Amino acid sequence: MSAAWTMETAGAGDWPAAPSGAGALLSVEHLTMRFGGLIAVEDVSFVAGKSEITAIIGPNGAGKTTVFNCLTGFYKPTVGRLALDRGERAFLLERMDDFRIAQHARVARTFQNIRLFPAMSVLENLIVAQHNRLMRASGFTVAGLIGFGGYRAAEREAVELARHWLAKVGLIAAADTNAGGLPYGAQRRLEIARAMCTRPVLLCLDEPAAGLNPRETAELSDLVVSIRDQERIGVLLIEHDMGVVMGIADHIIVLDYGRKISDGTPEAVRADPTVVKAYLGEDDPDLPDPPGGRDGGGG
Repeated sequence: MSAAWTMETAGAGDWPAAPSGAGALLSVEHLTMRFGGLIAVEDVSFVAGKSEITAIIGPNGAGKTTVFNCLTGFYKPTVGRLALDRGERAFLLERMDDFRIAQHARVARTFQNIRLFPAMSVLENLIVAQHNRLMRASGFTVAGLIGFGGYRAAEREAVELARHWLAKVGLIAAADTNAGGLPYGAQRRLEIARAMCTRPVLLCLDEPAAGLNPRETAELSDLVVSIRDQERIGVLLIEHDMGVVMGIADHIIVLDYGRKISDGTPEAVRADPTVVKAYLGEDDPDLPDPPGGRDGGGG
């Protein structure tokens, strides 16, 4: 195994070897999520590679967002192992609290509905995302108020990182504007910038192109690709726009009624008759970049 399982994430440390497969960042094994008698996700397994965009698609109600909620600690899976391998350290996400997944495993996410702090400035939204490092620099005391050197240095670094990402998403001129006053598409980009200020190794994007016009969608696609290529992190993507998915994904997992029905490259998934039937309800041999099919809501 390339990384030692930490005691805080692996209990007694007697779990078997880390995820199989070269370059695997995330290994999901036999994930099942039940809510009483309802099975939202059933026995789903997949691997997401390092420095790759892995899309999770499927008709409405297929279980896509439930998978995200399990990965980020909003839900505790009924069954399954969620292993994140960072190389130097590895984590079993199903055993971790949600805030530890974000802080220690370094998994960040955005949501279907925008969740910014609308009354705070654009810059402040990105500073808040770095509160863990700032609190450590303050010694969890009033050192930040007094202005100790270590805290001041951490604060400058936080502002520099925030400004870097504002420039990256084209919002540097709006740094002092209240986030709630931004246009919808700009708020979407700000959410991604805020997630990136946590310095994730895995970025989970839940419907980032929802509600965007074609120009904004193209800009967002370019941003996600640049994050993969320049930051060298893994991206998990839930998206309804099949043009976006087929255009930027390296790997696609298809869910239907909580089960995985296809797993492969965009070309292989597009030609999979099981996927065509799930989206179109017919055995058409070709899947011509569908505009979303039944996948019009959460999931």
